[in-house]
Amino acid sequence: MYSAIARNKRNTWFILVLFVVGLGAIGLLAGWLMGNNWWVTAFVLIFAVGYATVQYFAADREALAMAGAIPVSREEAPRYYRLVENLCITTGTPMPRLYVVEDAAPNAFATGRKPEQAAITVTTGLFEIMTDRELEGVLSHELGHIRNYDIRVSLIVFGLVVAVGLLADILMRMAFFGGLRRSGGNNGQAQLFFLIFGIVAAIVAPLLAGAVQAAISRQREYLADATGALTTRDPDGLASALAKLEQHAQPLSRENTSMAHLWFANPLSAKGMSRLFATHPPIPDRIERLHTMGGQF
Repeated sequence: MYSAIARNKRNTWFILVLFVVGLGAIGLLAGWLMGNNWWVTAFVLIFAVGYATVQYFAADREALAMAGAIPVSREEAPRYYRLVENLCITTGTPMPRLYVVEDAAPNAFATGRKPEQAAITVTTGLFEIMTDRELEGVLSHELGHIRNYDIRVSLIVFGLVVAVGLLADILMRMAFFGGLRRSGGNNGQAQLFFLIFGIVAAIVAPLLAGAVQAAISRQREYLADATGALTTRDPDGLASALAKLEQHAQPLSRENTSMAHLWFANPLSAKGMSRLFATHPPIPDRIERLHTMGGQF
């Protein structure tokens, strides 16, 4: 368990460095294609470092705003507050800020850079269908993300997915308008190549970001399930919650692919590319692992 936490901390910086290096390579290629205009490379590198820094400190607030999360107090949500507080006392974890999203789709997510600045968000739909035992299982899972520092990795991935989409759009516009400005010259072949590069980047970059997002998230979910089960000593309670979620599965009213990996269960419509880049392992697999753990207690 402790090795997994240390690995997640290392992954945060590894992803940040890889992000900057990758964007720098794209910038070098774009500058070369534009006739050795290295200001393009400088722009991409400055954008990469600046955006990564901003996202590291602001992505948690951005995710809460995108989800439409509303903060709640002990008086406003006593059941919610009591369950989380008991889990925090059991694990010695700082009490996170609590939020609620008005949505019939049952779901939850945790966010923040570190346990001292974490937040847990739950939809109203989750409260309606879960018993206290099942809700405790879900909340222990989210607290597991906080204790394992998954929340930090998740925020970095969230920022990268948004950044890649923005960069792809910028490259597409540079390719198109750059091509128009150079249409009268004798470098038609280079112009065509640069236009193709822009189109390919706009198509491939989001797909690669989605693949990375899904790969990191799936392993994270298994670890958080195990952490939550060890916290409550009741893996069957979490398994029951997952089974109920599968029965009542529905997409969130405010779907957003860039933060899909943050949620407890898949928040998107199960169709097309959502299935191909699913950010969560299949619920039956998660339930089977939990039942196996239950037999060992």
